Amino acid sequence: MARASDMTDSLDNYYKNYDYHTRKPVYIDVKDLTDTQRDRLLTSKSFCILPWVHLHAFPTGEAYPCCLARMDQPLGTLRESTMQEIWNSDDLKQMRVNMMQDKHCSQCTKCYEQETNGFVSMRYSANKNHGHNIHRVDDTQADGHYEEFKLTYYDIRFSNLCNLSCRTCGDIFSSNWVKEAKKYGWLKQDSPNVSYAGRYEMDMWEQLQPHLDSIENVYFAGGEPLMMKEHYNLLNALIERGRTDVRLNYNTNFTELVFKKQDVLELWNKFDVVSIGASLDANYDRGELMRKGTDWNKVVENRKRMLEVCPTVDFYISATLSVMNAYNIVDFHKEWTELGLIKAQDFNVNILQDPVRFRMDILPQDMKQELTELYNKHIEWLEPQDHLTRATNGFRSAITYMNSTDNSNLIEEFVKRTDEMDRFRNEGFFAVFPELERLRSHA
Repeated sequence: MARASDMTDSLDNYYKNYDYHTRKPVYIDVKDLTDTQRDRLLTSKSFCILPWVHLHAFPTGEAYPCCLARMDQPLGTLRESTMQEIWNSDDLKQMRVNMMQDKHCSQCTKCYEQETNGFVSMRYSANKNHGHNIHRVDDTQADGHYEEFKLTYYDIRFSNLCNLSCRTCGDIFSSNWVKEAKKYGWLKQDSPNVSYAGRYEMDMWEQLQPHLDSIENVYFAGGEPLMMKEHYNLLNALIERGRTDVRLNYNTNFTELVFKKQDVLELWNKFDVVSIGASLDANYDRGELMRKGTDWNKVVENRKRMLEVCPTVDFYISATLSVMNAYNIVDFHKEWTELGLIKAQDFNVNILQDPVRFRMDILPQDMKQELTELYNKHIEWLEPQDHLTRATNGFRSAITYMNSTDNSNLIEEFVKRTDEMDRFRNEGFFAVFPELERLRSHA
């Protein structure tokens, strides 16, 4: 089992030696790999370790090989089956076969698109951080059956419980969105506000118990994980078992840090490696409009308190780059850097791929040219400060992604849906984002 202490004696040392772009696995030396293992992890255009170490589930119960897999191709539903029953389902076995034969999988198109445009995809990241489990592939039968069911990477969205209703989200991942959708007549009034991934509320928590000794890495997202009792149950269970070596990764809206008198900052201090990705797309009124329910001043205060209570815990902005924040994102990045809330390198650009009406590539050519120039100028400021190169690569890849396709035919849909949301919420998107007002002339 790979433990954080096997990799580094300090987070500073880890980042000092970290190469963001390399595909080499972190927890095993390349020289200890066979030729086939090395090819799969370092050069394959399709292989991903996740089908051997992981299962993902939406709050609505659909199970997937990972959180980026195509939504229209679930492996099954955890409302009807257990994780163990899905582990060797026909679809997951076929994925393993395809990957062992270096064939593309239809479920994995988002990673392939990211790689084509220069992003470090989830596939690359998975092979890098979980590649030490490559021996599991060698123990896999020809039909893709892998007998041992011991998850090392856990990412089950326990529920859709969330205090925000972001414009790019929906009822699947936000209980607040469900409330709105029922108000507007988009969902039936008897639809439950909170959805759980399993057959009953605590099902997924109970199914996790046998894996607490094999787990190496947990990714918390939501909904909003810092509001979920299952999240705190898991942290406390790991602490009680002496498993503070388990690596914790988060995607959180960073609005709530205390749950029933439990301060998550104090809990994070007990673990060896914790990485917090804050889902913040813009600042001030822009951030509050994009992620409805956000109190921007509280977010800033939360970050300041985190710097006081757990200054060594890794924190970065995990911004979703879309047509909405395309112009403002560089100012947001600079401001938080200048305020000392992050280092310039602590900024991850997640390119929005779905819903398609929010993608950057819907923009007309003149606006794409403006953004290309804006991002190149931002990179000039950023690159000398970016040892990790994560942020720099994100903005460079965004330029490539934006200019690689023309989806300007979707501008009309973007404007129409934005106006519709404004009417429902009594908001004024284009007053807050005036730089996008000219899209109306293209609609």
